Amino acid sequence: MPIQQLPSHLINQIAAGEVVERPASVLKELLENAIDSGAQRIHIDLLAGGMQRVEVVDDGCGIPVAEMPLALTRHATSKIRQLDDLEALASLGFRGEALPSIAAVADVELASRVAGEDHGWLLSLKPGEPMPEARPQPMPVGTRVTVDNLFHQVPARRRFLRTERTEFGHLDTLARRLALSVPQRGMRLTHNGREQWHAPAAHDQRSEEARIAQLVGEDFIEHAVHIDYQAQGISLHGWIARPAFSRAQGDLQHTFINGRYIRDRLLISALKAAYADVLHYSRHPAYLLFLSMDPGSLDVNVHPTKQEVRFRDSRRVFDTLRRSVQEAIAAPLAGYTPAAPAATPDTSPASAAATPPDRAGYAAAAPDAPAAWRVAESGVRLQGDSARALYADAAVPAAVQPQQLAMGERDGVDATPPLGFALAQIHGVYILSQTEKGAVLVDMHAAHERIVLEDLKKRLHGQRQPSQPLLVPQTLEVSVAAADRAEDAMPMLETMGLELRRASDTQLEIRAVPSLLADFDAVALVRDLVSDLGHADAVDLHRVEFAIDRVLGNMACKSGSVKAGRKLDRAEMNALLRKIESTPRSGQCNHGRPTWVELSMDALDRLFLRGR
Repeated sequence: MPIQQLPSHLINQIAAGEVVERPASVLKELLENAIDSGAQRIHIDLLAGGMQRVEVVDDGCGIPVAEMPLALTRHATSKIRQLDDLEALASLGFRGEALPSIAAVADVELASRVAGEDHGWLLSLKPGEPMPEARPQPMPVGTRVTVDNLFHQVPARRRFLRTERTEFGHLDTLARRLALSVPQRGMRLTHNGREQWHAPAAHDQRSEEARIAQLVGEDFIEHAVHIDYQAQGISLHGWIARPAFSRAQGDLQHTFINGRYIRDRLLISALKAAYADVLHYSRHPAYLLFLSMDPGSLDVNVHPTKQEVRFRDSRRVFDTLRRSVQEAIAAPLAGYTPAAPAATPDTSPASAAATPPDRAGYAAAAPDAPAAWRVAESGVRLQGDSARALYADAAVPAAVQPQQLAMGERDGVDATPPLGFALAQIHGVYILSQTEKGAVLVDMHAAHERIVLEDLKKRLHGQRQPSQPLLVPQTLEVSVAAADRAEDAMPMLETMGLELRRASDTQLEIRAVPSLLADFDAVALVRDLVSDLGHADAVDLHRVEFAIDRVLGNMACKSGSVKAGRKLDRAEMNALLRKIESTPRSGQCNHGRPTWVELSMDALDRLFLRGR
């Protein structure tokens, strides 16, 4: 078969295969155009799951009649003029492929009117037909794009479409996602003549939260924490769900960069790392985050769907996102501003000596809380093997006499702390306390696990980790490029206690490992690290730190925390509650399980059908 030039219609159909996969792909392109036009109100109308019709009507700037044929021509766009424009791209679209690709596989009707004209103009184009003349059309300022009979001339593609219900599900998810990206724009969706939802424009945090609750569910916003963070040229704001509101799937994870929805591996890895210490490995976090940065610091021209980006400084993005979310998750309980009492409980040596040995471990000392609530930076002495002995000084704070505080003995305390005051211990496992809103149940072992772990981490992280030399150095075969990357990272790895040496062009020699990881498979650990270094974004250099945290977590669980069945008096229970309130990430234990739950009075009333 001789080489020949393909007809333009066939070229458009081939190009449509990259852009138009299903009705949701059509809607994505039309909505992005509407947003780029500056529209404040957008209406989406669907028929038969988008297979019969996808229509988007906006009140944006409109398209001049002379430019309407160009809008349906490949590689014609108003977004860029030269390559340098991609460095400062502010629009969602820029390729000039969407409308002509859609017109190659469906019937397209384009109607538009610009301000200052008496009427709009209409173009109707069917696949394979020449460009028609525009004709007058009465309409308000804005644009209406109607796409009918998708793939009706491409039966092979149409057979791959699913049921109406399935296709509408994809359309609804896409529309909600784009509605989240532009909270200041009103958006409405109808399907088969029935309104499915209407999201009014939001102009403050309260109305935006109401809009988010409508689009993704009230449960998310009820369990979410608002975050607002600026650092290193990156602005981050949005909502992150508390770890207790985890998901079986990653279906509630939305990240937007400069208004564009992004599903990027680096962002997912950073957020996974932020939640790693508080979330069970089989669960997924939920978040809605907006990042703003210099458009020149990222490349969005990576894939036709424009959902992937490349960052010029991936490490900066990773660290900023991870750190900001970690800090928001780690924030201790707050919400009370009590006055300081007149007297301080007795913490003299004589009083401390009277403490029964099996009840030591809590004390009064927090300077910013009322003396009646205070608890020392203390824990239970850790016992263990030689590896744990390396950290004995850091892991063994002295225990002093617990304060004597019972219900009714709170003179000078003006407000109830977040976790209230202890009432009783249940089967030596749970602590029941009364709060201003209702009651709290605390798993004392899980809570003290977290307290001990955070104390160990605070003392050990940020300093050079002790190393355990290997009696027989182990070798690992890698590629030349991987060995180069590992050699560059050796100074950083040494601060974590991991000592490597390059034995040859393709061999790494493992000479020492962190003492806490002496029982780990050193070859497997280094192999994973080298693999992480091989990624363009190089995001997971915290693998050694995570491994050390896991060991510390096991130490806190098995030898450092209060065990179930141990009897605590009321003063010790209250001291533990105060310590939970001041400890980062205290809502989850080291394994991601909740440490306490609260039952409001309304919830308790519902259990007993009160007021019904």
